[in-house]
Amino acid sequence: MALLAGCGGDRLHSVSGPTMGSTYSVQYVQRPGVPDESRVKAEVEQILAEVDRQMSTYRSDSDIERFNALPGNSCQPMPESVLHLVRVGEQLSRDSGGAFDLTVEPLLDLWGFGPQGREEKIPSASALAEVRQRVGHGHLHIEGQELCKDAPVEVDFNSLAAGYAVDRIAARLAQLGIDSFLAEVTGELKAVGRKPDGAPWRIALEEPRDDQQVAQRVIALDGYGVSTSGDYRNYFEQDGQRYSHTFDARLGKPITHRLASVTVIHPSALMADGLSTLLLILGPEAGWDYAQKHRIGAFFVMRADKGFVTRSNPAFDALLAGPKQ
Repeated sequence: MALLAGCGGDRLHSVSGPTMGSTYSVQYVQRPGVPDESRVKAEVEQILAEVDRQMSTYRSDSDIERFNALPGNSCQPMPESVLHLVRVGEQLSRDSGGAFDLTVEPLLDLWGFGPQGREEKIPSASALAEVRQRVGHGHLHIEGQELCKDAPVEVDFNSLAAGYAVDRIAARLAQLGIDSFLAEVTGELKAVGRKPDGAPWRIALEEPRDDQQVAQRVIALDGYGVSTSGDYRNYFEQDGQRYSHTFDARLGKPITHRLASVTVIHPSALMADGLSTLLLILGPEAGWDYAQKHRIGAFFVMRADKGFVTRSNPAFDALLAGPKQ
C-alpha cells in the first residue's frame, strides 16, 4: 500500500523511522493542546520498542524467541499482549481449519524464508515430515499468565504484530488528544478523522508487481485499519513453479494458487493484518467464501493469463461508500 496524504498546510505533522526491519510513519493534524512532534515520536517509538522486545523473531532476547528456544513440555510467563495475540491466532487457526497457524516458523526456516533459513529450496520429504512434527497451534496452551507447549513448537507473530502495533499507536494518539491521523507500521495502517482541508485520508492499493509500484485503486478511510497480504515480493522459483513465503499449515507447504494479494478493511488493524493473511492462504475461492460468510471487507487480486483480475466483495464496497472524496 502507498500513503497518499495530500497537502494540509502547516497543521499537518509527521514522524517516521525504522522499525521491525522496515519503517513506520505517523501523519497527524496538529491542533491546540496536541503534543509536539518530539513527544509524539517518543510515544510511538516506545510502543514499537515494546512490541519488538516482546514479539520479534529476529532477536534472541525477545520474549517469544526465549519461549521458542524452550523444549517441549515447557511454560514461560508472558506479557498479556503476547497472550492476546496467541488467543487471536488460535481463533484464526480454528476458523480456517488449521490453514492459518502461528507456529509455522520451522517451516519458513526449512524452505529458506525464516530468520534461520539458509537456502530457498524445496526440502526433502523426510525433512518436511520431521519439521511438521513441530508445527501446530494445538501444541500451545495458556495457563494463567504462562504460555505453554507440549512439543518444541516456535511461534511467529509476523502476521499479527504490525497490525497490533498500529492499534496500540492509534489508541495512544487518541489519549494524547490527536483526533485525526494516519498511522502505518511496515505497511499495516489505520486512518482516523480527516486532513486539515477536510478531505479523507486516502490509501493507494498497490498492483502486485515485483518490478515497480503501480497504484491499482485508491480508497478513502476513516476509523478503519487496512492490511494487504501478497505473495509477489518474497518468493523463489524452481523448475517453473513459484513458491511463496506464505504457508498453508495444513500442507506444510507454500501456497501455489492464483490469488496474488488480498486487502482487508477492519475496525482493528490487528484483525485486518491476520485476516488478510488468512484469506491469502485460503485462496481465491475458499478465501472469498470465508470473507462472505464472516462479512469481512476484502479486495482480491488474482493472476490471469495476461496480468491480473480484481474482485471486491459487498462488505468492502459498502465500507468505501462511507467517507466522500
